[in-house]
Amino acid sequence: MSHPHPELGSPPKLPKGGLRVTPLGGLGEIGRNMTVFEYGGRLLIVDCGVLFPEEEQPGVDLILPDFTSIRDRLDDIDGIVLTHGHEDHIGGVPYLLREKPDIPLIGSKLTLALIEAKLQEHRIRPYTLEVTEGHRERIGPFDCEFVAVNHSIPDALAVAIRTPAGMVVHTGDFKMDQLPLDRRLTDLPAFARLGTEGIDLLLSDSTNAEVPGFVPPERDISNVLRQVFGSAQKRIIVASFASHVHRIQQILDAAHEYGRRVAFVGRSMVRNMGIARDLGYLRVPAGLVVDVKTLDDLPDHEVVLVCTGSQGEPMAALSRMANRDHQIRIVQGDTVILASSLIPGNENAVYRVINGLTRWGANVVHKGNAKVHVSGHASAGELLYFYNICKPRNLMPVHGEWRHLRANAELGALTGVLQDRVVIAEDGVVVDLVDGIAKIVGKVQAGYVYVDGLSVGDVKEPALKDRRILGDEGIISVFVVVDSSTGKIVGGPHIQARGSGIEDSAFSAVVPKIEEALAKSASDGIMEAHQLQQLIRRSVGKWVSDSYRRRPMILPVVVEV
Repeated sequence: MSHPHPELGSPPKLPKGGLRVTPLGGLGEIGRNMTVFEYGGRLLIVDCGVLFPEEEQPGVDLILPDFTSIRDRLDDIDGIVLTHGHEDHIGGVPYLLREKPDIPLIGSKLTLALIEAKLQEHRIRPYTLEVTEGHRERIGPFDCEFVAVNHSIPDALAVAIRTPAGMVVHTGDFKMDQLPLDRRLTDLPAFARLGTEGIDLLLSDSTNAEVPGFVPPERDISNVLRQVFGSAQKRIIVASFASHVHRIQQILDAAHEYGRRVAFVGRSMVRNMGIARDLGYLRVPAGLVVDVKTLDDLPDHEVVLVCTGSQGEPMAALSRMANRDHQIRIVQGDTVILASSLIPGNENAVYRVINGLTRWGANVVHKGNAKVHVSGHASAGELLYFYNICKPRNLMPVHGEWRHLRANAELGALTGVLQDRVVIAEDGVVVDLVDGIAKIVGKVQAGYVYVDGLSVGDVKEPALKDRRILGDEGIISVFVVVDSSTGKIVGGPHIQARGSGIEDSAFSAVVPKIEEALAKSASDGIMEAHQLQQLIRRSVGKWVSDSYRRRPMILPVVVEV
């Protein structure tokens, strides 16, 4: 198995007749999926998603792929293929199209409808090409064939990309549910046909590579939901991803069976379910879905609310309900269903929400105590089966953290992919397919780009470090006025603390130390404001560390008069 090395430099010029593959997101993480293919000076992008921030990224709304390596080549992009409509695959598209709005988007009907609705908010009207499974389309020098795959959202597609350098297959996210709710199976005959033709490089979903066996059928959840609905005495509140159409369909079916009305809560949930219903992907019996404003007129045992927030997102509806910061108030006897898995890194936030809901008397049903979710990603048994069908000559695991990528690589090797043909890469690592062999040849910039409100890319790691310090340790401000000619103190020091856990009165102990340091600097002829600020910072910092074992942010202000 080949793998990246920290000393990798910039990649060389792509050899004539070679195909270059550059993942800009999705490797070593769950989210931010984006892969750039290059042949003959032209580029094709597969997916452009976002990653959701974790606790150590305070104030950040979204994390984007880094477009630096392609920013001066936007005119070379022939299209963006979108495998399906989840945020971690389409959420970054508006930010790329801001830089060049006429890049064509290629995807299935539902996927394009979801991204078009999102782009309306950014006032971008995209060029789109709708494709279906079995469809074959030439996009620049890339001959693309689209293959049906089963996932946790309808209309998901894999793509086979043919160039003179060979055929590459990108699975997107997939599993092999043999009893899917929409009866749309992963097209194994098509993959077998592609395998017979010869797959030179397979980029395969790695999310569940560590999980043995096969993913249970989606329809297994229906019976569990019926049991929950049958025993619930008051309102039922369901939290799910705003794009999980299959799960919402099961909720609607159970609500209809038990005589309840359903209201969608949250802008993205209302928007996406409206799109799914209008396009026929969501079957809604007449009169079942009502406006949330009418719920006060219904008895509690006839109410179902469907909202976002299954990952503990602080601004999502469910988190706000748990914090008593939402118009919908949780009361004793309500039932809350978290109908999703835990995305790695979100565990603490989710359990915080569960505890908050339980505190107000809700009965919380989640994956840990009931089978209310099955994964949308193939487990190890399915991946082995898949590789034996595809027989790829080279394998590159994608979409997963490091442990997932390595587990997937080992599965590929077990099915006969040669060890030196299994490429474990990470974001920014460049892989060239030349003469049928895939090899790592270099690395490009592929760091995190933070979206903070209207700011895109302005927030850097030092700013996040400052935010973490402020959140964890607080801030101490020191205000001193000095004589500009003598350097002697004429006012202060005045000290204030916020969030440091130190009472203002305690700082009387450090004032003499500041005065002593400034007096010495004046006698040494050091009177420049910046140098004096550094002296104050060191004096206060040492005292706080020695006295309290804390490291707050210290903000000295020196005014010269």
